[in-house]
Amino acid sequence: MRLLPRSPSGWTMAVFGVLAAVLGVVGLIAPDALVALMGFAPAAGSRRAEGDHTVVFLTASSMAALNMGVYYVLAALADWKAFFRWTVPFRLLTCVVFTLAVAGGRAPAGFLGVGLWEGAGAVVTGAALRYERRRS
Repeated sequence: MRLLPRSPSGWTMAVFGVLAAVLGVVGLIAPDALVALMGFAPAAGSRRAEGDHTVVFLTASSMAALNMGVYYVLAALADWKAFFRWTVPFRLLTCVVFTLAVAGGRAPAGFLGVGLWEGAGAVVTGAALRYERRRS
């Protein structure tokens, strides 16, 4: 396996993967920092109300982000184009769902950045794949 991606689409996947993995680690180590980074108001003090499972959700989401980030980096290093193609529509779907969550009042405006990050990444990866297909 190579140490660097070998295609533009591989680079888009690697960058997205590294960012996802880093944010996953941040969420595991310092969940309140991740909450603040997304523009949410962290809970006052270190105590949460009985039945508040926010930290459990953040732990699960952060672990998923770490795993996903590693998968993306490994796929980028292997230049696994099929995987790159599979991610594009699902990342666009994630963008739509997260944007609708904000628009529908289910999530605060700070969450819009997460959806836009997914959508922008999908568009850049899709454009890189298209460029590579036309070049070959």
